Amino acid sequence: MKNVFLTLALCASFSCMAQVFTVGSIEKVNIPVNANAKVAAISPQGDYLLLTDASNQGLAKYDLRTSTTTTLSTAPSAGYDVKISQDGQTVVYREASFDKNHLRHVALQSKNLTSGASQQLVAPTRDLQGVAVEGATAAYVNKGKMKAKALGTAKAAVPAPVLSINNRQLMITRDGKTTVFSPNGTDQSYIWESVSPDGTKALYFVMGHGTYVCNIDGTGVKKIGNMRAPKWWDNNTIVGMMDYDDGEAVYASTIVAADLNGNNQTLTDGSQIAMYPEVSPASGKIVFSTPAGEAYIINVTK
Repeated sequence: MKNVFLTLALCASFSCMAQVFTVGSIEKVNIPVNANAKVAAISPQGDYLLLTDASNQGLAKYDLRTSTTTTLSTAPSAGYDVKISQDGQTVVYREASFDKNHLRHVALQSKNLTSGASQQLVAPTRDLQGVAVEGATAAYVNKGKMKAKALGTAKAAVPAPVLSINNRQLMITRDGKTTVFSPNGTDQSYIWESVSPDGTKALYFVMGHGTYVCNIDGTGVKKIGNMRAPKWWDNNTIVGMMDYDDGEAVYASTIVAADLNGNNQTLTDGSQIAMYPEVSPASGKIVFSTPAGEAYIINVTK
């Protein structure tokens, strides 16, 4: 009965009626007991997960077909904001280190999952900001300047604008120049920023207010709701979480979806503490983690 009341409360805060997706099934992933327990990403093809621990230390590939795990990195921050190339072959991730003065530096690495070849895209720096991967091109902002590098033998493409956070402000880098973006004002704090797949819209969360979308020029600011950790599914659909805490720990969380037409939907029933969704639109999969170190896949269609 407790779960029933909890589900009703969660649905009341984020409508359970309007359909954004058709939910087929929710499956638990049999992650090995000794593996890192938090999902950092799912491949575009939906055939493997990237796993890290609760503090984003280390990164491992978990193959959903063979149930095998391969360690990619053991470094701090390796599981933070991981990017995967569109063909699923290359992973771009951070590695944190500390100098003799205990100052934190972050390098940007890439690894080809087929050949095992690694490449350092950015040497350890104190100023790595936004990172994006488009197709086979990695774009990154370091010391306010954007550069693009090809992942593999292809020529680097001209990247779309890259969003980043600096001193709680939302920044945008385009045409090699980084400026303050912050569409809701510079008196706000921003997090969870990303550009839509077609490069025309910005998605971000304003602390204490909720999730917003606007045009890439900063116009047309629109609140999507109070979901947290939002991710683009496509150019019109967003997936996130609705979590609740008592000041010390999260006691309830569901995975939710919304579109830019005003429709919204709760995708999980509250029986798990479902957090930090990652999406694979091409395979119709949404994956989430729980604080207990479990992972689940929601199979959906649109």
